[in-house]
Amino acid sequence: MTSNGQTMTPVNISAVFKRQQVHQFTLARTTARMRIEKLRQLHAAVLRHRAAMQDAMAADFRKPLHEVDISEVITVNSEIRYTIRHLQSWMRPRRVQVRLPLLGSSARVVQEPKGVCLIMGPWNFPFNLNLIPLVAAVAAGNCVIVKPSEHAPHSAAVLRTIIAECFPEEEVAVIEGDVEVGQQLLELPFNHIFFTGSTAVGKIVMTAAARHLTSVTLELGGKSPVVVDETADLDRAASRIAWIKCLNGGQTCIAPDYILVHESVHDALVERLAFWIKKFYGESPEARQQTPDLSRAIHDRQFQFVKGLLEDALERGAKLAFGGTNDRETRFIDPAVLTDIPGDAAIWKHEIFGLLLPVRRYQNLEEAIAYINSGDKPLAFYIFSRREQHIRTVIRETRGGGVCVNECALQFFNPELPFGGHNGSGIGKYHGESGFREFSNARGIARQHSPYPTTNIFLPPYGSRLMNLALNWISRWL
Repeated sequence: MTSNGQTMTPVNISAVFKRQQVHQFTLARTTARMRIEKLRQLHAAVLRHRAAMQDAMAADFRKPLHEVDISEVITVNSEIRYTIRHLQSWMRPRRVQVRLPLLGSSARVVQEPKGVCLIMGPWNFPFNLNLIPLVAAVAAGNCVIVKPSEHAPHSAAVLRTIIAECFPEEEVAVIEGDVEVGQQLLELPFNHIFFTGSTAVGKIVMTAAARHLTSVTLELGGKSPVVVDETADLDRAASRIAWIKCLNGGQTCIAPDYILVHESVHDALVERLAFWIKKFYGESPEARQQTPDLSRAIHDRQFQFVKGLLEDALERGAKLAFGGTNDRETRFIDPAVLTDIPGDAAIWKHEIFGLLLPVRRYQNLEEAIAYINSGDKPLAFYIFSRREQHIRTVIRETRGGGVCVNECALQFFNPELPFGGHNGSGIGKYHGESGFREFSNARGIARQHSPYPTTNIFLPPYGSRLMNLALNWISRWL
């Protein structure tokens, strides 16, 4: 289905794409003021449909309305406002230095739109993770097709309405559908593809893009660790870990996936995690099942996957320190804290994407760092410590996406910071200027002004005395 409600067929998808291919050159000529006006319209539309966004996400997986405000409405509109304030400077051509042998010429870098772009968004943050890339793409002057996830249909319908109110289809079109529709889109020669989702599907997207030599941004996931050392403020650590882990029902790409805690504070941290989960969501499993502040698993397959990880860990001898009750009918899983999990448990091998929190002891920082580096590079990395040397060591000795110290998720909400992963957790960065540049082609422009350019010295036939002197001098001083 497109922005105007038309059912999609391969012919219709191709027609929308071709209209955007024609229109991209008109859109590329738009000024900063014209693009800013479009972004202002989008900002207003998000505010207008705030209640509809809340209702849609409640229907899709019972997301709390305040979480919709925090992680969808406010986050998107904050990105829009930031982009509006800075777009003119981002678009301005940048003069660069000319080296001595090129005297008489000038050089500058201009940012031009990539052209027709595809944004493939996930179900877990259906507004945030579709609209923030769209803000960057529109700011850069591109035409865009947005493909939201079919697993959050109510949210996708509201997203379609918001976008249709702000953009004609030849500029931005929303195409809804299942995996088959996604495959049809990936057959088209887009100029850039921005995908958010699992690593497995990211590989499929990258393979499809390679057929057309299309550039990609892949926002994936992975097992994001938390390091809690012996100097950490345990209440600060436990409260922030519990909140961000439970946000969106644990279905967040930057959620803490597992905790590495110094053995001297292991038991105390586990106790504080239980305390804060009860304080946030209810004293008993029954109370936590009734609270409106915990989301549900998006569908039965995800519920069964998370439940399977829990059961596998327990069967192998893990200890259930807290929570873990579940109800398939409502797709509810009580936030669970697990300890003493054997190394061969499946929970260590897969991104959890649910309300399970494995806790693992370490004896020294080198051991914790070695364990983190034994796996794929994570999308997010959290450190709780009062010792600056520990913080610097962990950051220096590991690789991955954004780092957050003594807090959780700040690295995502600050548009001044590039957001994205590394290798298995993602390719490319966005948010703020990073997003604008991700959807732009940096074009170098050199211009000769001198009637007697220095390049005359290097014209054939080679070997003149002047050329040899020039080459000797240049090789000595450059």
